[in-house]
Amino acid sequence: MDQRKITERVFWLGAVDWDRRLFDALIPLPDGTSYNAYLVRGSEKTALLDTVDPPMAPKLLAQLDGAQDLDFIVSHHAEQDHSGTIPLVLERFPKAKVVCTPKAKGMLEDLLYLPENVFVTVDDGDTLSLGDRTLKFLHTPWVHWPETMVTYLPEEGILFSCDFFGSHIASSDLFVVDQGQVREAFKRYFAEIMMPFRAVIAKNLEKVKALDLRMIAPSHGQILDDPSWIIEAYRSWISNPPRNLVVLPFVSMHDSTRRMVDHFISALALQGVAVEPFNLTVADIGKLAMALVDAATLVVATPTVLAGPHPLAAYAAFVANALRPKAKLLSVIGSYGWGGKTVEMLSSMFFNLKVEVLDPVLCKGLPTYKDFEALDRLASTIASKHRENGFS
Repeated sequence: MDQRKITERVFWLGAVDWDRRLFDALIPLPDGTSYNAYLVRGSEKTALLDTVDPPMAPKLLAQLDGAQDLDFIVSHHAEQDHSGTIPLVLERFPKAKVVCTPKAKGMLEDLLYLPENVFVTVDDGDTLSLGDRTLKFLHTPWVHWPETMVTYLPEEGILFSCDFFGSHIASSDLFVVDQGQVREAFKRYFAEIMMPFRAVIAKNLEKVKALDLRMIAPSHGQILDDPSWIIEAYRSWISNPPRNLVVLPFVSMHDSTRRMVDHFISALALQGVAVEPFNLTVADIGKLAMALVDAATLVVATPTVLAGPHPLAAYAAFVANALRPKAKLLSVIGSYGWGGKTVEMLSSMFFNLKVEVLDPVLCKGLPTYKDFEALDRLASTIASKHRENGFS
């Protein structure tokens, strides 16, 4: 795409990646993504805010064809999908300076071999004049790396928010048109990338809420010309109490664990508890992450493989622990043939979670009537604790 006009002095540059389906060799991208850069033209100076992932560099460089000069390249975040094309932009505009946080300077030197003399570092709250336009820099550490910052353009009321308020979605629409259509993409992005840093993001959320915001322009996804709804969504995802919901990732090899899962889902439903099961052999890990944003309880269901949990169950446990959801209860159900340490191994993987661990339910071979009774008791315990804590 060519440059696209946002306001008289602000332009979208970048690339829409329609075909990408995996990010960081980890995160599913069912809707593709975009790499957004922005050009701000002041009466005296011009700044490029962020670049693009290196494979998309030709698109950005083509958009910069004909540009007479570029004075500043603002690096909000050192990760390559934002800053990886900075060396190529500097080749085109050798007099430009790279503006970043002091911590980002060292990271960019390491990641991109940039020389020290190209940098201008800015502290939290510093401003940079472009003439009749001003860039104000706000440090937002751990959104989602330690060096990140955002840029506010007060004359236009635009927040260039980097990964903050981003979404992985490819679209020809420059702005969000249908909030309902894209809300899942925003929540998926929060769940997969931002959720581990909820506490510090809450502080950064208060920082940006204090601004006169007319528009949020993130580095991935569409621009928000109504910032209020995404700010409220972030507030709820960060601060609202968990819902009356059990997230149930499971895997079954010979139907024993699957029979337990089916019975457990029914038992929870009879107790008035919502359940989201995820068959780990086919599940979208991003959907699992989204469910964890709201869940009060996590129950992992697994057969025993070589004395431990099935590798897919161990992977789900690793992901849940890394994402640090606000769940309050944890348990394990499953089956075994002759023994093992499935519960001990899984429990040790949840060291980041502040949860109450409920008694597990394990059966030898196919589940019996007594095993189903134990699942009923576990469902009843979960329902009681949800009610006691006001989870609704």
